[in-house]
Amino acid sequence: MSQSASTVINDMSLQVATVNGSGSQSANMVLLRTLFQMGIPVSGKNLFPSNIAGLPTWYTIRASKDGWIARKKEVDLLVAMNAETAREDVLSLRPGSAVVFDEPLQLGSVRSDLAFYPVPFDKVIQPVSSDAKLKKLLKNMAYVGVVAHLLGMEMGEVEAAIAKQFRKKAKAAELNVRAAMAGFDFAKASLEKKDPFQVRRMDANRGKIIIEGNAAGALGAMFGGVTVVTWYPITPSSSLVETLIGYMRRYRMGADGKSTYAIVQAEDELAAVGMVIGAGWAGARAMTSTAGPGISLMSEFAGLAYFAEIPAVIWDVQRVGPSTGLPTRTSQGDVLSTAFLSHGDTRQILLFPGTVEECFRFGAEAFDIAERFQTPVFVMSDLDLGMNYWMSEPFSYPEKPIARGKVLSKEDLQRLGGFERYRDVDGDGITYRTLPGTDHPAASYFTRGTGHNEKAQYSERPDDWVNNLDRLERKMETARRELPAPILDGTGAEVGIIAYGSSHHALVESRDQMLREKGLKTDYLRILAYPFSPEVRAFVDRHPRVYVVEQNRDGQLAALLKLDLPAELTTRLKSVAHIPGLPLDARSLTDEIVAREGR
Repeated sequence: MSQSASTVINDMSLQVATVNGSGSQSANMVLLRTLFQMGIPVSGKNLFPSNIAGLPTWYTIRASKDGWIARKKEVDLLVAMNAETAREDVLSLRPGSAVVFDEPLQLGSVRSDLAFYPVPFDKVIQPVSSDAKLKKLLKNMAYVGVVAHLLGMEMGEVEAAIAKQFRKKAKAAELNVRAAMAGFDFAKASLEKKDPFQVRRMDANRGKIIIEGNAAGALGAMFGGVTVVTWYPITPSSSLVETLIGYMRRYRMGADGKSTYAIVQAEDELAAVGMVIGAGWAGARAMTSTAGPGISLMSEFAGLAYFAEIPAVIWDVQRVGPSTGLPTRTSQGDVLSTAFLSHGDTRQILLFPGTVEECFRFGAEAFDIAERFQTPVFVMSDLDLGMNYWMSEPFSYPEKPIARGKVLSKEDLQRLGGFERYRDVDGDGITYRTLPGTDHPAASYFTRGTGHNEKAQYSERPDDWVNNLDRLERKMETARRELPAPILDGTGAEVGIIAYGSSHHALVESRDQMLREKGLKTDYLRILAYPFSPEVRAFVDRHPRVYVVEQNRDGQLAALLKLDLPAELTTRLKSVAHIPGLPLDARSLTDEIVAREGR
């Protein structure tokens, strides 16, 4: 097929359908990196099963000349390698899409409105290796070569991507290059181009990086001065600590060759957060990472840290619940429960990273915030942001020194003569503390989860209880003004949109679609933290209709906003909630908001 007016260049979604454990991840990363190295904006989404090898898995790569990196709802080119799902995958495509498939699957007769490319992968790979186990793996790299020819990818970049993927395994790299070339040569000799999709070199990625959100968060935590990490493995947060272990071993060893940190795998999530709170009380910068089920288990300790006023950082890489739910699907379903995690009048600080750069930033800043406010800080990421690869500008080296908050030293106590642990001296609700081992007789105090007065003495007096809870609320009011401020884009539109976290990427594309297709202008406020800053109320006050976009069933952020806003403003909020567990796409948002606007 020759290039024509109908040719679609650098604007497509490529989906590879295989089975879990088949070794396809390396091949898919080679495809992603090849496009990235060609200067084309890309993103990759991995949809994988939660239990055993052999079940269906899909990997979607989006290439967008316009820089869109959210999941695209439609699939333009399908690589069908899984007999179990192949027919259903083909039937789900829109007309005009392309299908590369393993020839024994015999998919060419399923539909007449698609471009089919049958490939006998076993025969293609035979000259590369006769080893049955290797052939199974190399078939994946053969489809890389086939796709490279059909789309016009540069084989030099394919080879460079393979070299990077297998940088410590020269023999494996050589075999995979040969497999990719075998696929490319077969496609060149045997397949006639019948679809409109092509890629061409761009220069949109100069200086940019590709990284997962969990890796970015781990890097940020290291720069933030973390010294104690405790964890219990759980999808999708495990890779955050696993990556951090590698960073710390490389960069946080003392001159004597000994570790300057402690990373402990606990027996469960409750023990993990208990260790974090103990370390935070002792003066360490301590963190853990988990997902929704772990957050539920941490409830009682979260209340202790809130009431005893102990800094701690907890990453919640959210997944679909309730219960075990869908462990390998993405969600924003823990927002409401985590904001009030524990019993009684508890309020927690939440941070909402929406980009990998913010995962890095909040990975460090969360410790400053936890120590500034002497309370747990929950970084509310999600599976899509945490476990998938995203393009980003390189992260800025942190310039600000570590801020420990209101910590009194021996010299401070000598000057003051003493202090009262829970007295609000400055009127901001935040009291002064000392760290264990401070060499002064006035440094000690009782850390209490029970009722106490300003001197940290046990008390059941109603006035002491009320004063303490009022002060804790005053501290949260201070946090409103000091936490990361929301980001505003656009002013003067009648329609407002509020979103947070990974929903951001679909929303910015959706706003462009609404404006181009329907002339619907919108203003957008992206929330970065809870308690909400005064700018949030001001935004709602300026817009008669405000759509709150999130990935849960019940509109949890919308519910939090309604609790926070004056009653007369709550009727302006309209929840736009999506719950399928798939990363949010722009088209679904556009269609829903446009329909509700009557356009």
